Amino acid sequence: MSSAPVELDPRGQGPDVPWHLSGSRQPVFEEATLTDLEVEGEIPRELNGRYFRNTANPVTGYTEHWFIGDGMIHGVELREGKANWYRNRWVRTPMFDHPGVDRLTLALDKEKFTFDHSVSAANTHIIGHGGKILALEEGSFPYEVTPEIETVGPHTFGGKLKGPFTAHPKFCPDTGEMLAIGYNAVPPYLTYMRVDPAGKLIQSTEIAVTGPTMMHDFAATRNHAIFMDLPAIFDVEMAMKGGMPIRWSDDYPARFGVMPREGSDDQTVWFDVAPCYCFHTMNAYEDGSEVVVHGMRVPEIWRDSANMDMSTPPPPEDMPRLHEWRFDLASGSVKERYLDDDASEFPRIAPARQGHPWRFGYALGGDPESAGMGGQINKYDVGNGATKEVHRFPTGHEPGESVFVPREGGTAEDDGYLMTFVWKPETDTSYMVILDAANISAEPLARIHIPRRVVSGFHSSWIPDPA
Repeated sequence: MSSAPVELDPRGQGPDVPWHLSGSRQPVFEEATLTDLEVEGEIPRELNGRYFRNTANPVTGYTEHWFIGDGMIHGVELREGKANWYRNRWVRTPMFDHPGVDRLTLALDKEKFTFDHSVSAANTHIIGHGGKILALEEGSFPYEVTPEIETVGPHTFGGKLKGPFTAHPKFCPDTGEMLAIGYNAVPPYLTYMRVDPAGKLIQSTEIAVTGPTMMHDFAATRNHAIFMDLPAIFDVEMAMKGGMPIRWSDDYPARFGVMPREGSDDQTVWFDVAPCYCFHTMNAYEDGSEVVVHGMRVPEIWRDSANMDMSTPPPPEDMPRLHEWRFDLASGSVKERYLDDDASEFPRIAPARQGHPWRFGYALGGDPESAGMGGQINKYDVGNGATKEVHRFPTGHEPGESVFVPREGGTAEDDGYLMTFVWKPETDTSYMVILDAANISAEPLARIHIPRRVVSGFHSSWIPDPA
């Protein structure tokens, strides 16, 4: 941590602690390296690399909103059938170095009205590309970290990145490119980017959207990029008060834009959709003249406030559910439908199917017996009517987003492993689980026990050792 001791904010303590700072989301204040990890079952020997999860873990113990805590990476290194270590480290950013200071105070030059995009929470995702490991948060530059989770610093692709970079890039299995967006509260509101396999930024294109929309995610097929211009918009007055400066607008149109993947703004075709929000897409692909997008749709978000309290979840119809949009580039028509009546979030697929027709997808599902984010992992089979197979965890245990890792020599789409961290409330400890993706309802192949809480957070990646 920083050299001066940090005084904990009392608002994150006591009986009235907010939902986003309670239970599995309660911050931890110690950085640790643990090497003597108990393992149940057998870790597949072919898994050589590191599984990382990024989490919002405020240094002071308190934030107004779940999404704005300081980034802390939790990771486990696997090699030759063994779990070598568990580590957790904060990402050293200006927000980490100035705990409790308002983000705008650090980032905004009021005279020039410019933003310092190195001011970041770096708390949403962690990915590997071009030989670098990057902690991502959509309002800022990426932050590079080492395989041991030590902070290198902000990453700007050799100075070519001028604004925010998405927390949800897409990785093309055919070209090796990383596709990305960056949205902003001031013009340009949206920028689309392509990064080559070596990590060089080779395209940066401004896209005209209606206004300052929060575009948390986007989608991509083999030949198109898809942008979601939806009615969750930036509010300057809310930003000046602190907290999450996003609100729902009934006056803002809801639409998706489809653009050739190496194209330009004037080639984007826009399609009106039913008002909604989509935090996360699962995949997109081309079907004749149609571009098909699957994602987790909600009817609206944050109408009255951006507060998040899932201690009493809303009814299923207001929760995120797997949805399909079909955009016909020939006729201009749109078809959309829900594929599941049950809530689910944090969708992932096999990386080899990104941008292509797919059959199996994985998501965090809601278990009625669990009061947390969800107590199960759903495996969707969209080739069979979006039926699902489920891995249920013990009552009260909370898994996070699961990541698919292909098996060496595997040929089937689901021939591989699922990894996630799971919180165990009765001991306030966690474990990493490895499931057989082809048979997820079976007992785990391995559980790697971690004698402390791995904070429930956002997104995860398996980053294999270099070939």
